[in-house]
Amino acid sequence: MTHHKDLLIIGAGILGLSHAYAAAKRGLKVAVFERTATPLGASVRNFGQALVTGQPPGTMLELAKASREIWGDWAQLAGLQIKRNGSYLFARTEAEEQLLEAFCAGRAIEHGYNVDLLRGAALRDLYRGQFSHHRAALHGIDDQQLYSREAIPALVDYLRRDLDVEFHFSTLVRDVESGRLSSTAGDFTAPQIIVCSGHDYQTLLAEPIAALEPRICQLQMLRAKPQIELNLQHAVLTGLSCVHYGAFADLPEAAAVQAQICRGQPHLHANGIHLLISPTPYGELIIGDSHHYGSDVSPFNAEQIDNWMLELAEQTLGCKVQVVERWQGVYGARGPAPFSFLRPAPGLSVALMHSGVGMSVGPALAERNIVQLLEEAETTHR
Repeated sequence: MTHHKDLLIIGAGILGLSHAYAAAKRGLKVAVFERTATPLGASVRNFGQALVTGQPPGTMLELAKASREIWGDWAQLAGLQIKRNGSYLFARTEAEEQLLEAFCAGRAIEHGYNVDLLRGAALRDLYRGQFSHHRAALHGIDDQQLYSREAIPALVDYLRRDLDVEFHFSTLVRDVESGRLSSTAGDFTAPQIIVCSGHDYQTLLAEPIAALEPRICQLQMLRAKPQIELNLQHAVLTGLSCVHYGAFADLPEAAAVQAQICRGQPHLHANGIHLLISPTPYGELIIGDSHHYGSDVSPFNAEQIDNWMLELAEQTLGCKVQVVERWQGVYGARGPAPFSFLRPAPGLSVALMHSGVGMSVGPALAERNIVQLLEEAETTHR
């Protein structure tokens, strides 16, 4: 028996779920296929930081701002727990402070970043002086965070319950072609099929994906408990992130920060380490991360990298932490652009992220893709 829908989506990560939402809220009958019993890829292995502040001006910043609104809608509709009080990026050195000053005086004003630079008494008052050993703190007011391993399943439940999206978990999609999908749950047809396969570049549509020359990024991640009553309610970054995120990395002042890192802490640069910390709803902290790129993900983590990240975290937080869990993050990376939307055949699309900001821009990116497909379908049927 062949089942028919309006849209078939392969992959139940944030991109797949975002496309399902954008289509189902417009009345389309949607089915989503995921090979595991619950989402286990990049969308649940991350920090849960949906950052606006770090995105470069232009398309990525616009998508992050629009995605912020969608996350707000999901918080209401699906009961997601989202902290919407922003992030703090701490300047540890004079070079990092000068970079933040330049950003606030120029790009932030020009492109509408919602930020505030804390120094002096304002910095000393933050968390009862816990971060006063830094020179300054950039408050990214629009940044938000969620606990991904709970938020993604909650979004699945909402889509199934309220928008009648059909989910097929523990289901392998064997093959796709225009209008047809073959899977271990049966055969399905639809006028549109979207493959949201994350970093799996070989199972489906391998040839058009290979033309992008994508890579896979492997990250080391930790969950830890602070050894004081910190009660952290904001995402935390440091000046190390300024050479990683596009909002800052191309500013002239970033060169001095990069040079300082390479000169004083070359192991951080060599392993792509820049500190991110996210609080969980349970008083713990997600800490990371490192970046290693390749065509496959090595199963082996280096203890030294974890130690470097823990050292950075304890320096930044001003307290010791105790590790309770370690895991390996992974995402698709280093394609021709931050994201791709391929159209290899009529009615067949591939949506891929090539950077680790799917939670930040994925919801609005999917909205844009679905609108494009529906407008094209309407034009065809006129």
